[in-house]
Amino acid sequence: MASPIPDPAQCASRLRASVSQLSRQLRSGSAGPDGPSVAKLSVLGQLHRHGPCTPTALAGLERVKLQSLTRLLAELEAEGWIGRAPHPSDGRQWLLSLTAEGVRRLKALMRRREAALAEAIGATLDVGQRALLLQACGLIDGIAAALDSGSAAAES
Repeated sequence: MASPIPDPAQCASRLRASVSQLSRQLRSGSAGPDGPSVAKLSVLGQLHRHGPCTPTALAGLERVKLQSLTRLLAELEAEGWIGRAPHPSDGRQWLLSLTAEGVRRLKALMRRREAALAEAIGATLDVGQRALLLQACGLIDGIAAALDSGSAAAES
């Protein structure tokens, strides 16, 4: 008996749940006594991906109000993760960026989490399943791109 054709809504629900669980596991592994909180890690990730940003642009990327980020940014700066420099074309604004030490520490966190993930994959999946996982990653990337282009079109 052939399996039923998966419904897109069922796939969406299952994918969201799986990606959310994995994301939580990866983030919580970085949050600890010596690591940044999940909220700080999110901000650091934005700066790592997008480069220097104004606080307002960073709040937009995080989808929070600027006031919500103010204390967090001050803490990250005091902890040496980020620095600020005058905006080159607008003297009223600052550009925030990862410090050299912040980049080093963030990359070390990422390496540790990827090593833990690689260990779990190696212990859980056989060679064929790992190949299938890589194919699924390509599919997920395509879905993410479609969602991104859909939100960009909606903003236009």
